[in-house]
Amino acid sequence: MAGQTLEDKLMRFKPFSYVVHMLQKIVIPGFEGMSSYDLVKTYLNGIIEGALSSRAGSIAYSFFMAIFPALLFFLNLIPYVPVEGFDLKFIAFIYELIPAQSLPFFEPIITDISLNERGGLLSFVGILALLLMANGVNAIFSGFEGSYNVNINRGFIRQYLVAIGVSLVLALLLVITIATLIYFEFALHELRDQEFMSASTDITLLSVGSYVFFIVMIYAVVATLYYFGVKEGRSSRFFSPGAFMTTLLFMLTTYLFGIYIDNFANYNELYGSIGALLIMMLYIWINSNLILLGFELNAVLRKLRVIHKNPNT
Repeated sequence: MAGQTLEDKLMRFKPFSYVVHMLQKIVIPGFEGMSSYDLVKTYLNGIIEGALSSRAGSIAYSFFMAIFPALLFFLNLIPYVPVEGFDLKFIAFIYELIPAQSLPFFEPIITDISLNERGGLLSFVGILALLLMANGVNAIFSGFEGSYNVNINRGFIRQYLVAIGVSLVLALLLVITIATLIYFEFALHELRDQEFMSASTDITLLSVGSYVFFIVMIYAVVATLYYFGVKEGRSSRFFSPGAFMTTLLFMLTTYLFGIYIDNFANYNELYGSIGALLIMMLYIWINSNLILLGFELNAVLRKLRVIHKNPNT
């Protein structure tokens, strides 16, 4: 029939209608009788109407362009961190974040940046690196503001200033994470030397602890981006469903992406050294989609909460 919507047509299929009826019976706590179906419907509508994939592509490009300025800024920051061995731990941490097949391409660049002095943190190079790093954060914020479920946007200058502030916060988070990991490793070695634990236990705890610190840092970064990303973000909690979902999906896709690249993809054979760039871009694009998916979930929850508090809006 001409007047039927896509939803009406899908409801004619029994499996679909069964799932819909089940979701309509599941009430979301704290939303005064709102069903899970309302959440799923609004969430999918936001993804489709908000052109999520194209926004992720824009974020991926800007973020890729900001990687090396960010690295330069962090390396300029290292002399101000009073933790022995911090520079080596930082480089090792960066290598862990990069896909294995991209590492041969990026390792010489990272080594060159780390070995050659380019001025202090407050030098022209340091300030320029901070501004370029803020471009990547600003691109993420612009992607958030393109959401179908976001109604209030900041002005360009205010948003860029917020992006600079958030960039500094993220830099501080990374420094704290690595410094804590160094002290954690030192404490484990001391316990081993005092014979409170065996060498194998020391290695196991260090491996598990490093993984936990990494997950906590990823969650903190994502939650910070969601909280400051849009003007409406501060009405959400720092510990949000969207940040939790994005962190879980990030860990899962990183693991699966590594398996795919190592066993099925042949970018380096097809494209040579440029294949490393393609792998890195694909990895960033996937994670850009995950960031937007988590943000969209938080935005939908905020929108539905407002609707139920003010039904006439």
